[in-house]
Amino acid sequence: MTLSPQTVAPLIALAIALPLILLRNRRPRTLRVQWMWVTPVLITVLMAAAIWGASMNPDAPHTAFHPLDWGVLALGVILGGVAGWWRGKMTTIERHADGTMKAQSSPIGLVLIVGLMLGRRALSAWLEPHAASMGLNLMAVADAFLLFVAAMVIVQRVEMFIRARRVQMGQTDSHVDLTD
Repeated sequence: MTLSPQTVAPLIALAIALPLILLRNRRPRTLRVQWMWVTPVLITVLMAAAIWGASMNPDAPHTAFHPLDWGVLALGVILGGVAGWWRGKMTTIERHADGTMKAQSSPIGLVLIVGLMLGRRALSAWLEPHAASMGLNLMAVADAFLLFVAAMVIVQRVEMFIRARRVQMGQTDSHVDLTD
């Protein structure tokens, strides 16, 4: 069995990125609450440009999305939002005596990201060749994966922003209490 470069490259990137991310997340990092809006805006603009750019590809099928395709897009956004909420909830936020905010990602959040990356790779490898037989537009499937990532990052930041504002006001961070 030979592996194609499209299969090997993401695995190599993951093998390089994972130790770097683990090293980076060993200590809490400064959280600049006033700038937390920047990442969701950038992600929204970049994902919109990616989806628009993919639609401009002359080799891409330019068929209108059917209700099932819109459902796949909605599912991508919903699942991405849930993953982002959960990942953001697993980030510890604390306020130090000098007023600085610190955030530390949970190792569980990193496991979630790695699992999602591997799951996405496996699902897209299976789903893309079978999309037409399932009545799905291949562009909708590809766009759903992009929307998943965008929703995950945006909802994670929103969830962290809400908790960071609470911590700034003197409340405690209930990051492990998933029932509130």
